[in-house]
Amino acid sequence: MSEHDAASAGVRASGLAKSYGPVRAVRGIDLTIAPGETVALLGPNGAGKSTTVGMILGLARPDAGMVSVFGQPPSQAVRAGAIGAMLQTGSLLQHLSVWELVNMVASLYPHPLAVDEVMVLTGLSELADRQTAKLSGGQTQRVRFAISLVGDPDLLVLDEPTAAIDVEGRHDFWDSMREVANQGKTVLFATHYLEEADTFADRIVVMAHGRIAADGAPTEIKAKVKSRTIRATAPDLDVSEAGRLPGVISAERLGDQIVLSCADADAALYGLLGAHSGVRDIEVRGAGLEEAFLELTGHDEGGTLQ
Repeated sequence: MSEHDAASAGVRASGLAKSYGPVRAVRGIDLTIAPGETVALLGPNGAGKSTTVGMILGLARPDAGMVSVFGQPPSQAVRAGAIGAMLQTGSLLQHLSVWELVNMVASLYPHPLAVDEVMVLTGLSELADRQTAKLSGGQTQRVRFAISLVGDPDLLVLDEPTAAIDVEGRHDFWDSMREVANQGKTVLFATHYLEEADTFADRIVVMAHGRIAADGAPTEIKAKVKSRTIRATAPDLDVSEAGRLPGVISAERLGDQIVLSCADADAALYGLLGAHSGVRDIEVRGAGLEEAFLELTGHDEGGTLQ
């Protein structure tokens, strides 16, 4: 691979594996993230997400395989200022104001962004003079985001970035992230908020049991689940009879509505309309990201870490 090809590869992991004693946290994954992509990393607790993030950041050494960031080993990319990270753990330095802390971190990089610009982008301008010890959980997350961004990295790695942030704060955070991504940054974020991945990621990587269970655009991930849901107003339809319709997995009554979970929505719909002329207000819905996530990650093997 030429130097140009290596740099253009963004993040590359091949055969990446990591164990902690008998526990196999990551089991030989292959992953490529192109420059400029925004990728969500999803998985239940114990799927191997945080271990994978740790190896990409150079915080954990793989037992097998390799990982590179813009053609460099992670530790070298970190030293060069190419990676900015926002992790779940670790407290902010005490006895400093927010502005002083962000400015101090900026001084460690060769070409940082303007501190005041970062403060505006991350919604911290009004908190500039507040001591770090007096911040709420959501405000602390914003400061962590500012610290990860001020060095002007090419890759942002965010582990549960909106944890402890309220709904309005999460909306503001992702508005900021859109602006950052639009500047051509590569973004990898791990989250438990599925709607964030569905809305903001170009691509979703689902991990389960230390392996990659699915990788693709949000629409592709949802399309992997073939089940459909039919919802209709049918006050006179017996729920047990509805459950016996062809293609129906299960039936549930909600007031005058009947909700059918279907393996074959076409067959269920024909059966419903053919046998029950009084059915109206019919809706057919494909699986959402939550259904896809549960199906892709729902088989328990045990023996993994987060």
